[in-house]
Amino acid sequence: MNNAHHYTESGLLNVYIEGIAVEVDDDGDDIITIPAVNELHQVIALGIVSHAKGMSGDELRFLRSEMGLTQAELAALVHRDKQSIGRWERNEIDIDSSAEALVRRLAIEKLGLPVDAGIDELSRRSVPTADEQPIKIQKMNNDARPYELIAA
Repeated sequence: MNNAHHYTESGLLNVYIEGIAVEVDDDGDDIITIPAVNELHQVIALGIVSHAKGMSGDELRFLRSEMGLTQAELAALVHRDKQSIGRWERNEIDIDSSAEALVRRLAIEKLGLPVDAGIDELSRRSVPTADEQPIKIQKMNNDARPYELIAA
C-alpha cells in the first residue's frame, strides 16, 4: 500500500493505516505518532471479526488481549484447554472453526463492535486460510471517529 503506515506495533503483520502524518526529527529519522490507540485497536478488532476467512493466531491473540482474557479464561469460554489456545495463537495448528466463530461473537459483544453478522455468517467465515487478509484503515480528521475500516 502506498503511503500507508505498516502498523506492526499491534503485534499484527497485516494492519496498514492510511493518512498517518510522518514527521522528521533533528537527526533525519521518521517519527510517527499514532493518536487514539484505543479507538484504533477497536477498528483493528472490527477488521478481524469482519474477515471473509479464518483469523490467524496473531489475530486471535490480539482479540483475546483486547477482551482482557487470559488463555485459560478464553479456553473455558470455548470449551478447549489452555494449551489449544496457545497452539492456535502460535499458528502451530489451525484454529477450530466452531471455537473461532464463538471468539468472533464474544469479541463483537465484549468490545461493542458494530457488526450485524449473526453466528451463522460468522461460522461460514471461520474457515482456516493461509491467505493474508490485510486490514486497511483510514485515519480520519474526526475526533469522535478517528479511524475507519477501509477493507478487512
